[in-house]
Amino acid sequence: MFAARSTIAAGLGVLLVVGGAAAAMRTPGPAAADSFITDGDGRALVQHGFSTASSSKSVPDGMPDFTEDQLVQEQADMGTNFVRFLISWRKVEPSPGVYDQGYLDDVEERAGWYEERGYHVMLDMHQDLWGSGITPEGDNGNGAPEWATYLDGFPVAHHDQWELYYLEPGVIHAFDNFWNTTGEHPELTDHYAGAWRAVAERFADNDAVVAYDLMNEPYGGTVQGPAFEAGPLTALYQKTVDAIREVDQDSWACLEPQALGFNWGLPSALGAVDDPREGDPRIAFCPHLYPLPMDLGDGFSGPSRDMVETTVAAWRSNTLRTAEALGGVPIILGEFGLDTTLPGALDYVDLVYSTSDASGIGIAYWSRDPGSWGPYEVDGTPRNLITVLDRPYPRAIAGELHTWNSEPDSLEISVTPDSGDGAEPSEVYLPAAGFPDGGVVEGGEVVSWDPELRILRFTIDGDDDERTVVVRPS
Repeated sequence: MFAARSTIAAGLGVLLVVGGAAAAMRTPGPAAADSFITDGDGRALVQHGFSTASSSKSVPDGMPDFTEDQLVQEQADMGTNFVRFLISWRKVEPSPGVYDQGYLDDVEERAGWYEERGYHVMLDMHQDLWGSGITPEGDNGNGAPEWATYLDGFPVAHHDQWELYYLEPGVIHAFDNFWNTTGEHPELTDHYAGAWRAVAERFADNDAVVAYDLMNEPYGGTVQGPAFEAGPLTALYQKTVDAIREVDQDSWACLEPQALGFNWGLPSALGAVDDPREGDPRIAFCPHLYPLPMDLGDGFSGPSRDMVETTVAAWRSNTLRTAEALGGVPIILGEFGLDTTLPGALDYVDLVYSTSDASGIGIAYWSRDPGSWGPYEVDGTPRNLITVLDRPYPRAIAGELHTWNSEPDSLEISVTPDSGDGAEPSEVYLPAAGFPDGGVVEGGEVVSWDPELRILRFTIDGDDDERTVVVRPS
């Protein structure tokens, strides 16, 4: 998660968000995403899960404070099917050109927990404030290894508010060296792509791992906005995808825009990336959403609510437009979240899910850590977030999925079905509160009902015309 909370950045952000929202509404984008990440049977997958977890950022082993039993509880309480699992460059490549296979073993073990339960995994190369080497204490930034951290004597002053470190000369210079804005370190992006190649080589044949989030919330240092996104960021993504495809032809490569601005609803200038794999490209767009009033600590009420609603509408339009510009790629909302003790917080969560449903966008909520942003207290007690996230949704749909509408006791799915012989049944998740005994399908035929996992499997009637399938309680 990234935010710029200085007075100057906040004031600028308000102006930019309002201006970006107005521009987005003047120029309507696509109605919904054009495509989805698919499984081995060609079914469109909808991501419903968490980013797991920020507790992995600074600990020596790089593993989140998260157990297999906690995953079992999460699945039972919210029917999740997806995880954006945080990994770090510092752990993948602890010294130049040396890849820690023991760390990848640990990641693979956790991926196995998810695989056993039918989840799909996206590995997220996470960074915030570049890396732990920006300060002597090593407890501020995370992501990049210390050997790749070049401050060149530029200072990094102490801040109680961690996001303000992004404004420090040393942090900016570390990023400038990575992007080779300084002209001194062209090797760093090669190392980064090589680290991703090592990850992809390990997980190319892992059925659970379907996607790689290439960089969490990219920051351009002294180069910002369109110049950064269309220039060094797109170039890094191209280099990294090329490296991944040397060892992995099947996994999806997920591209994030610049965090500063896009998270607030502004447009993106990210360039298209050519996928060298044989067959259709497997590129996805994975932005984040943090409306500025919430980054500044507000809830979803009063004047802030109006601004947040405007931001979400602008974000949706710009997200769909960017995905179309990238080639009509799938979209996953890789992060959004807030302190759910704030006024109107659950209404905001519902707004984002409803907006995403109507746009064909999957979600990884931030985050699976305990506390006021998460679904559980530190002692494991369920929190209010669960009531909103335990919602009906399409897990895997045979055919061309368009959008869906989730209500407590109904699920409407707009789909052009795959009616060919041998098509796998579609799957939806149905919460116990609205569907105590499973569901019936208007426009389809039930194949099976799993009362433990609460998964309904069904086929869709008719030919290849677009239609709406409705699932209601039995």
